[in-house]
Amino acid sequence: MLLEFSCSNHKSIRNEVLFSALAGKDSTYEEKTKEFGNHRVLKSAIIYGANGSGKSNFIDAIDFTKNLVVNSINHQPGQGIRQQPHKLSGFENDSTYKIQFVKNNIRYAYSFTLRNLLVAEEYLYYFPNGRQVKIFERTDEKFQTGSKFRGRLSQCKDVLKPNRLLLSCAANFSSVQEIENAYRFFSDDLVIYSPRNEADWMNYSLHQIHANSKIKAAVLAFLRSLDTGIKDIKVSIDKKELDINDIPPFLSDEFKKQLLQNSVDAVSAKIVYDGFETDLLQEESTGIQKLFAFLCPLLDIIVNGKILICDELEANLHESLVYGLVKLFVDLYSEEFPQIFFTTHDTSLLNLDLFRRDQIWFTELSKTDRSTELFSLAEIKNVRKDESVGKGYISGRYGAIPMLNIDFANIVSEL
Repeated sequence: MLLEFSCSNHKSIRNEVLFSALAGKDSTYEEKTKEFGNHRVLKSAIIYGANGSGKSNFIDAIDFTKNLVVNSINHQPGQGIRQQPHKLSGFENDSTYKIQFVKNNIRYAYSFTLRNLLVAEEYLYYFPNGRQVKIFERTDEKFQTGSKFRGRLSQCKDVLKPNRLLLSCAANFSSVQEIENAYRFFSDDLVIYSPRNEADWMNYSLHQIHANSKIKAAVLAFLRSLDTGIKDIKVSIDKKELDINDIPPFLSDEFKKQLLQNSVDAVSAKIVYDGFETDLLQEESTGIQKLFAFLCPLLDIIVNGKILICDELEANLHESLVYGLVKLFVDLYSEEFPQIFFTTHDTSLLNLDLFRRDQIWFTELSKTDRSTELFSLAEIKNVRKDESVGKGYISGRYGAIPMLNIDFANIVSEL
C-alpha cells in the first residue's frame, strides 16, 4: 500500500507538496478503506487541475522516484542525475522526495535529497511492531546503519557513488531482507502508466491473452461488463526473421548483423463482434486499443494488490468507459487491497457517490511564483456531503481551474 508521497523542487513543484492516502475524518464508504495500525487507508484517489497546473509533474515525481531507486545502480562515474528542478530554485537547492508505504504488512519510510544533480541525503526506516527502526541514514557518500544492520552493508561502500542511491546499491550488493522488500515495492508493486509505455502494456496483454485462458476469460468478462460489444479476441504469435529494411539505418553494421541473427515475435489480434471481425492493431480505435493494453496489467494489479499510478486515465477513452473502469475498481472487494491514483479532466468522476472528499485532490499554480500547490477537497471548508462537486469545480468554487474572463469581441476587433 502507498500511504504518503511528498516532494519539493521538481519541475513546477517548488515548495513541498504532500499527497496522503490516509483516510480523514469523513465516515463515508468506510467499507472501501483498509485498516492499518491506527489508520484507515484509501483505495483510490483522483487529481484534478487546470492544464499546466502540475498534475502530470506530480505523477512524474513519483515515476522519477521509482526509476531512480530501480536504475541508479547503473549510473556511471561522473554522470549527474537527470532531474528538473523548479525554474526559480535550480539545482543548487534541495530537491527532496519522501514516501511511506507498506510491504508485507510492515510500514517503511524512505527519502532522498538531491543537490547539484547528486545525492546529498538519504534514509530508510521501517516500523516492526509499530516502532521506528533505522535501516540506514546517508549524507553524501557516507552512511550509518541501525544497530540491527551493523556490518551488513559493508559491500556497498565500494559501489556507492554520489549519483547512486544507497537503496539501489544495497538491494543489489547485500542480503538484507528488509532492504529487498523496500526495493521490490518500487520495482514490482508501484506501477506507473503513461502514454509512452502503452506499447509495452499492449505487448504484455496480448501475450497474456494468448498464453493464459483464465486471463483471456477475465478480460472478455471485463469488456462485456463495459458493454463494448466484443465477443472474443483471437491472438496469434509467430516467430519471424527481421528484414534489413525494418532496422533503423543509423545503427552500426555490427549491431544490424546481430539483430538480423535473432527472430522476433510477430503478433496479430482479431476482435470478434457479432457478424464480423476487426484487426485490433490496424482497424480498431485508439480507445479500444488502450482498453486491451490496459486490462491485463490492471488485472495483475488487482490480483496481486499493486498500486497503479496513472496520468490522464481518460485519454482516448469514452467517459462512460472510464466511469465503468473506475467504478469496477473502487467497488471491487479484494483481500490484496489494490490501489489506483490518477489525474483526470473528466468531471463525470467528480462525484461524492463514487469518491469521498479525502479522495478528491486538486493542483493549482501559485500566483506568486507559478509553483504547484496540491490540496484535497477535505481541506476546503463547508463542502456538504450531498453537494454537486462537479458543478462546484466547474464554477471555480474550489480553485484549480482556469477562469475564462475573456472579452472575445475585443480580441477579434484588434485583428
